[in-house]
Parts: sequence; structure tokens; C-alpha cells
Amino acid sequence: MAGKYYGEFTIGETIEHDKRRTISESDNQRFCDMTMNQQPLHLDAEFAADTQFGERLVNGLYTMSLAVGLTIPDTTDDTIVANLSYDGVEHPRPVFHGDTIRAQSTVTDKRETSDGERGVVTMHVEVFNQDDELVCEFDRTVLSLKRPD
Repeated sequence: MAGKYYGEFTIGETIEHDKRRTISESDNQRFCDMTMNQQPLHLDAEFAADTQFGERLVNGLYTMSLAVGLTIPDTTDDTIVANLSYDGVEHPRPVFHGDTIRAQSTVTDKRETSDGERGVVTMHVEVFNQDDELVCEFDRTVLSLKRPD
């Protein structure tokens, strides 16, 4: 199923994304390896045990990237020209191995491009764990196609 075209987004609408994902240790390890992020708080159980968290944390960029992926089917699948920006990223709570996350997107702004052929849409994405605690939030701005005539 394709995402929404520019004209199908409504400012103020909240889209609850049905897809969820439980984050495994190997997900976190692979993401850290691919991005060459060797922060011991993500990878070293002994190091992390001595921190205020008491265990390893999931890389925050993985959490954000996964959240974007969870939103794609309902927002921009097959209807996007480009992601333009990710702004105001916050991680109010840590994510741990075994947490299941879900996302919701609220459309906060939209405007046509100067040529009138496409539109810019901004969505505030909120990411929650299995206890409905907010673990990440950010604004995602996309360049969206208009529905073909």
C-alpha cells in the first residue's frame, strides 16, 4: 500500500502506526558496527553495568532510524521525493534490548513548493516503548509528490 500524497495530509492529523518492533541485542550491535559507533555504553555490558542505567542502551540513532522506518508505510511509501530534514531530536528515556517500540506521526505543517508540482510536509514523530513511555521524538520534513492527474 502506498503512503499519502501531499494533498492527503491534513495539518493536525495524528497517524498511529500499527507496525511495532522489538529491538534485539543483535539489532543494536549491527547498527553500531555499520555506523562505526563503538560507544561502550551500547556494546560493553561490564562498562554499562557501572553506569546509572545498569545495562547497555540501544543506540539512539538506531531508535530514531527504526521509528522512521515504522512510519514509512502510512506516510511516504512510494509518494516521497526526498527527506529534507530531521529536527528537534530528543531522547527523554533510554531504550534497552528487548524493548518494543511503536510510533505515531502528527502532521504539523504543509505547503506547496514554488513550482506547485509537489509539497513539503512536516510531521512530529513520537516513539514509545511497550510501557507507553516516550523514548524519542523529532520532526521529519519531507518533499512529497502530489497525486497524479
